[in-house]
Amino acid sequence: MARRSLTYDPTPGAANPVLLFYKEHENDSLFPGDRYLKRIIRPIWQKLHRNQKVSGFGMSFQAMCHGLSEAGHEVIVNDYALARANPGYPVGVIGNLSLLDNWTLPNPALLGPSLYDQPGQAPDLFEDKRFRAYVCLADWMYDLFETQYTGKCVKWFAGIDTEAWPDRSGGPKTLDFIIYDKIHWDYEAYAENLIEPIRRELDARGLSHRTIRYRYYDHPLYHELLTAARGMIFLSENETQGLAYQEAMSCNVPILAWDRGYWADPQAAEHFGSPPKASCVPFFSEACGGKFTGMEEFTASLDRFMERRDDYRPREFVKATLSPQQSAQTYAAAYFAIAKP
Repeated sequence: MARRSLTYDPTPGAANPVLLFYKEHENDSLFPGDRYLKRIIRPIWQKLHRNQKVSGFGMSFQAMCHGLSEAGHEVIVNDYALARANPGYPVGVIGNLSLLDNWTLPNPALLGPSLYDQPGQAPDLFEDKRFRAYVCLADWMYDLFETQYTGKCVKWFAGIDTEAWPDRSGGPKTLDFIIYDKIHWDYEAYAENLIEPIRRELDARGLSHRTIRYRYYDHPLYHELLTAARGMIFLSENETQGLAYQEAMSCNVPILAWDRGYWADPQAAEHFGSPPKASCVPFFSEACGGKFTGMEEFTASLDRFMERRDDYRPREFVKATLSPQQSAQTYAAAYFAIAKP
């Protein structure tokens, strides 16, 4: 069967097709190869629990596709034959690094986000002339990748749908804080020295709270809690985007964030002399809430947050800086830039 011919129209605002290649992140858990078994049982398991059913990577990709479609672009996913039939047309490669295993497409490629954790994993990436640029989430991630891929990096963010995450500030509130637990490393130590002390401080002040842990809730529950909550305490070592706290901000729930200021991944010790700078709230302003670097700052930060809690306007920040329209325009600009000679 003959494949259609794709031609890039450089006219500003032209609705050109976008060819994307995506694969979800998968890991073996109990034994080598069990990710293949999980593919079979996942649909059944998802019907039986209220845990998250789509990863942050998956949600980011869905947001990208939605934004590009809303901007008028035809989004075509994982069509290798179409790309191969149009070798000069650009492609975007997003998600699981295994996509690049034995990569045979000749097309100019925009890589990322989410392929590599840090550039030391592929220091010679751009020796392959098919690869033209790398997409980074967050300023700190951009700075990290620029150390290796100088001049090849572009910034992007997943847009937040403010209609899907509406303003919840006008209704009755029954919960002072959601404690959002997204701690990955040294969990037992942080549970003892950070999470529990925060709970005790809130209890001592008579402030109600509910803790949810990353991956162990679903969107209906999250919407329910955001409707009830006056604020969120966000606990994560670092974020490349941080969709969950931005969804809360879209609902006009202000954030008090634990922001240590450095990249916590164990890879940092292997590839860097000192931990690179990082943030757990990479898209943030004073209108969104407050921050603290550790438990020693929490009491004073909580005082300031409580004084201003009713004055924060995080939804305005989301609408101004994280719109799906801006997201689509940013990705499309980077994508079609590699289509030019």
